[in-house]
Amino acid sequence: MNNSIELMVDEHKYIKRMLVVVRKNCFKVLKGEDVDYNDFFLMIDFVRNYADKHHHGKEEELLFNRMMNEQGPTAEKLVRHGMLVEHDLGRLNMQELEIALKNVMEGDEEAKLDVIANAISYTHLLYRHIDKEDNVVYKYAENGLSSDTLEEINRQCIDFEEEARKNNVQEKYITLLEDLEAKLL
Repeated sequence: MNNSIELMVDEHKYIKRMLVVVRKNCFKVLKGEDVDYNDFFLMIDFVRNYADKHHHGKEEELLFNRMMNEQGPTAEKLVRHGMLVEHDLGRLNMQELEIALKNVMEGDEEAKLDVIANAISYTHLLYRHIDKEDNVVYKYAENGLSSDTLEEINRQCIDFEEEARKNNVQEKYITLLEDLEAKLL
């Protein structure tokens, strides 16, 4: 497996672990248990900055554009009408979750439905999305992109990761995930 793609598959493991945390916290809301709603804001932070900016950033900046340029109309449809649409749907779920959380914290009990609906919708979307990427999209890229392109993606991925490491992105968000797992699971 290509190094940059292998890294993206590994990042999916952290993202799926966060999806478990999100679901567990939603179940606490459903059961009427005491919930620290600030934990949801930490989950949103993880999603926006690790899953989206860091992980999806690599996909969108380094991989998907090359697939569309080099692999023709099938890749264009797969990326533009599949993966990118799903990235945007996930962003919408997080935006709506944030609004619902603020409403709950202002005393709107009914907004708990919107918290659960948007958070669980996000988890369902991401499980399917990750499965498609790991089992279809990444394999399609590896099999169809030239070795030169794959090598260039690897080099750019190393630079991307190094820049993120300077800003402590990986360590910060993996630690945040582990802290939420310890608290909520």
